[in-house]
Amino acid sequence: MLHEQWQYRELLYQMTYRDLLLRYKQTVMGFGWALAMPLVNTVVFSVIFMRVAPIDTGMPYPLYAFTGLLAWNFFASAMKFAVNSMTSNTSLVTKVYFPREVFPVSAVLVSAVDFAVASLAVAGLLVYYKTGFHWSMLLLPVVMAVQMLFTVGVALLLSMANLFYRDVKYIFEIALTVWMFMTSVVYPVDRIGGRLARVMQWNPMTPIIDGYRDVLIRGVVPHWTTFGVAAFVSVAVFFWAWLVFHRAEFEFAENV
Repeated sequence: MLHEQWQYRELLYQMTYRDLLLRYKQTVMGFGWALAMPLVNTVVFSVIFMRVAPIDTGMPYPLYAFTGLLAWNFFASAMKFAVNSMTSNTSLVTKVYFPREVFPVSAVLVSAVDFAVASLAVAGLLVYYKTGFHWSMLLLPVVMAVQMLFTVGVALLLSMANLFYRDVKYIFEIALTVWMFMTSVVYPVDRIGGRLARVMQWNPMTPIIDGYRDVLIRGVVPHWTTFGVAAFVSVAVFFWAWLVFHRAEFEFAENV
């Protein structure tokens, strides 16, 4: 399986490059949109949670919100493009053989490029708020790897499900909005009690996003229990999704 992916690596590169060009074709700002969206959302939520309903996050709120929105936008953007990645390439799916996971994985990689571009603003915010740079930043690749595994796993499942049931893309758009507010993107979810809080504890995106804040802002190692569980879930989702995807691959052409 891994040998096949390596064999078709050039195709993955070309698909990612094509999707990048299509995303920003005939736009004035180009990659600037990758930075503009989290910044605008940060301003909006900063007004809400600093002026209207102030909350204490233990750090400057704009820095808290931007870091959460940056990580979440990567995940959400990858999902939005991955869900249609195979249905929008029907001629390739039905007529040419190659690993079909190239489509959702390329969608994730395109969003990863946006994520990298927008990440430049984090360094600026760290300097502006005099947060400083910590040794824990060396663990940033670990947090990114965990999120990448989880994102690719969900992308594989979504793209496959949408191929069989076209309602999936509409349902998941609603689910993404709900999921965002059940994750510590713009406010700490540990402030919520009751049954809803217990449900939120099963959300792997919260430890991942908090992991970014731990290594970048707080200067500490991510909590080994919660982040460890999120890492285990991410690896499990990735390999399970890959296995399910390959087992159903022979049915793709019949359902396009």
